[in-house]
Order: sequence, then structure tokens, then C-alpha cells
Amino acid sequence: MAILIAFVLCIIFIIIDNRRKIQQFLTYYSKARKALSKIGGPPSIPLFGSAHLFKWNVLEFTYQVEEWGRKYLLADPEKSHGLMHIWAGPVPVVVCGTHESIRIILESNSNITKPRHYQILERWLGTGLLIRTNDKWHARRKLLTPAFHFNILRRYIPVFGEQAQILLSILEEHAATNEVVDVFPLIKRCGLDIIAETAMGTRLGSQSHHNSEYIDAVYRLSQIAWDHIRFPWLWLKPIWRLSGYANEFDRMVDIAQNFTRRVIEERRESLEEEGLLEGEITEEQVRTRKLALLDLLLMMQKANALTDEELRAEVDTFMFEGSDTNASAIGFTLWFLGQNPEYQEKVHEEIDEIFGSDDRHPSEEDICRMVYIEKCYKEALRMTPPVPIIARELAEDTQMGDVILPSGLTVIVSPVSASRDPRYWERPEEFFPDHFDADKQSSRDSYSFIPFSGGPRNCIGQKFAVLEAKSMLAQIFRKFRVESIDIWPANRPLPEIILKPSNGFKVRLYRR
Repeated sequence: MAILIAFVLCIIFIIIDNRRKIQQFLTYYSKARKALSKIGGPPSIPLFGSAHLFKWNVLEFTYQVEEWGRKYLLADPEKSHGLMHIWAGPVPVVVCGTHESIRIILESNSNITKPRHYQILERWLGTGLLIRTNDKWHARRKLLTPAFHFNILRRYIPVFGEQAQILLSILEEHAATNEVVDVFPLIKRCGLDIIAETAMGTRLGSQSHHNSEYIDAVYRLSQIAWDHIRFPWLWLKPIWRLSGYANEFDRMVDIAQNFTRRVIEERRESLEEEGLLEGEITEEQVRTRKLALLDLLLMMQKANALTDEELRAEVDTFMFEGSDTNASAIGFTLWFLGQNPEYQEKVHEEIDEIFGSDDRHPSEEDICRMVYIEKCYKEALRMTPPVPIIARELAEDTQMGDVILPSGLTVIVSPVSASRDPRYWERPEEFFPDHFDADKQSSRDSYSFIPFSGGPRNCIGQKFAVLEAKSMLAQIFRKFRVESIDIWPANRPLPEIILKPSNGFKVRLYRR
């Protein structure tokens, strides 16, 4: 009895101590429920929302979400305003799935804040570009944008070629045995080596040796972060701690951050020896040197009062965002072409026309001529966008048709729904590279294709991604004909932080 009384008193104390927050939540909850009553969505019950309907199996969950999207988002977009609501327990979420609703969110200069669910990443990435908001984000974006100028990106093209050559030697071993191979982990390691060399200025060598503590930490951090975002009960700190996730996450963060700090010191010492940390960055340095992102940040550090931890946060952010994302896109492109030989043949014809019998690495001029490869890459991005969810927390009340979404509401933009809208896509459920013929692109709303997001908070590295993808795909298809073992849609894409295939990218490779 004494324990029960103590428990009740504890609850009363917590309520009294948090009465202001509780009052604010109830006011917000009332506004949100009124707004969401005008928007279609799956059935919900008080407190638990629609959570009791969620499929536990991740594959079944993808089917469920697709069915909801077809039913509530795209069945009648004029009536629904391209909106759908979901109650994740007591937390309301609105999904935007057509270009009309997506444009309102992504073009806003105010609604650029990431939802609180992303706070798990702050322990690892600090206040890097991914996590920053408001004026701090605008200032950092302005600072970093010059680092992604094409004059700097073109200096990375030889890195793409060198690392892809290592990948080809590995693929050659599998082609020699005519065995089925999952190329996804191979492409991921190649992508990680590329981003490490271009962002950090260091060679990881993950394609050559796989037992790197840093590499394992980066992959595991992404997995744990997704589990934290997906399972609301892990948002409760006691459960987060008791689950064992917290200790493992902290341990992996320490490994990743300490590695980056060591690299920062090594690069600083190297640049100091060359006298490159004095004065401003010159056009001559940009034109003649292969400067990594970290080099550029170190050269900007004094003038922009950046701390070492801010440098680390930006480098870790680009390692996180730049490795798995494009590996997913490149892998899906290769896999789609492996099940569509008629399109793959056109890729081979374009490559043969560009290179002939020359075995050189792709140059800037070569990459510019890869028109059909770019169509195939974009079509894979349309079918399977690497970032399947773009989330915002509204900073102000936002009008959507006759609905006013209250500030504080979590809004999810769905690139997948936008790119399957039959009003803009001739064959929305098929891999069809002709979707990206010049005349079709010009007649289509730009927000119906947003693999790199859109508006002021679009992906700063999208030019880098396109250059890397075209270079790597050209080198693979110059050497091999690819046959996919699983075909669409049997190999379901899994909507994690980064879209992944449920069964890998299993292919058979044939030398050309």
C-alpha cells in the first residue's frame, strides 16, 4: 500500500512539475486533431493512434504504407490536397505526397527545422548542416556552398575513377567464377572510400580490408539511429538506456568522432607545412590542387571562427550523408538495368561510342557525354529515391487548401509518392528511362521529382552524387554485362534512413 501511495504521489508531482508543458501539449493536441479531421488517413484510437495497425515485419510494413498512400494520397489528389494523416501514438504526422503540397513545405524559408526524432543524430553529427536550423543553418549553408562549386568537384573525378578501378578488380573475380554476387556491400565500400578521400582527404582502403573499426561504427550508427526513429518507445530515455542501445550508440559515436578528430589534426599539420593555412583560398589553389572538403574548411577556419568540433561535425555529416545514399542509387540503377537488357544495351552503345577501345578512366568531358546513363540513374532515383522520407517540423501555421496545419506539427514529404503520380509519369510503376527525355522533363512540375529534396534545404552534394554515379556506372558497364537475379518488385526496397533492397543486389556478371 505504501508503494502504491508513493507511486501515485510521484505521478502527481511529475504532473505538477510539468503542468505548463502538459497544458501546451493539450492545446497543440486539440488544434492538431481539428486540422487532421479534415485529412484522410488510417483509423486511429485515442492515445495509441494508428500504432496498433502498424505491421511489425518491415516488409509487410512497406506494403501497408504503399496501400495507405494509394488510398489516401493519390486516389483523389484534388480532394485530398495530396495529404494523409497518421497518428504515431499520441503524435500526429501529416504526409505530403503530391507536388502541390510538397512545394508549400519545401519552398518555405521558415519550415526548415528537422523534427525532434532526428535529435538522436545530434550526439554523433553535432550541429552539422543536417541538424542545424533557422539562421544557424542559413549561415552554415552559405559558408559551405562554395566547397561544392563545379571547379572544386571536377578535381574529384580522378578519385572516382581510381576507386571504381579497385571495385572492378573485385567484380572481375566474381565474373571469372560465374557466381551470383550481392554487389551492394561492394558498392557501399567503394562509395565510402570515395567520400573519405574527397571529404576527409584520407584513404580508408575499405575495399581492400574490411575490418576497420571506423567503418563498422559508421554502419552501426545508421542502423541504431533508424531503430530509434522507427520505434517510439525508444524515445523514452529509461527504455533507451535499458535496451542496451544507448551504451552501444555512445561507444560507436566515440569511435567515429575520435577517428575524424585524428584526421583533422593530420590534415592541419600537412596544410601548415605547405603554408596553406595563411590568407584566403585563391583560385589558383582551387584550380591546381585536389582539396578535400576538410582542407577547405581548415583554410576557412580562422576567417569564419569555426571550432574544431564544428569542423568535425561537418565532416561526419558528409561521411554519413555521402556514403550509403549514392551507393543505394548506384546499386538500384545497376539492378534495374540488369533486368532490362534492352535499356542496358543502349548503355553499352553509349559507352562504346564515348570510349571505343580506350581503357582510360572517365574524364569530365566523358561524363558530360553520358546522356543515356544519366537518364537511367535518374529513373532509378525516381523509382527508389535513396532518402525516402524528408521530414520537417512546422515553425508556423501553414495553409494547405482549406486545412491549416498548426506549428509544431511533424510533416513528412514523400518523394516516392510524388514520383508515382500518374498525372506526370507515363509508366509510374515501371523502370522507363524515357521519362527523362528532354521534352518530358520540361513539361513536368519540378516538385514531382525530388530525390535530392527541393527548395532552400535541398541536397548540397547533388552535383557530386551525379558525377560519382555516372563515372562508376560507366566503368562497370564498360567491362560487364549484368544480369539481375531478383526482379522488380520482388526485391522490396526497405524505407530506412537510406532506402535499401530487402534482398541485396544479387547479380551475375559477364565479361564484355
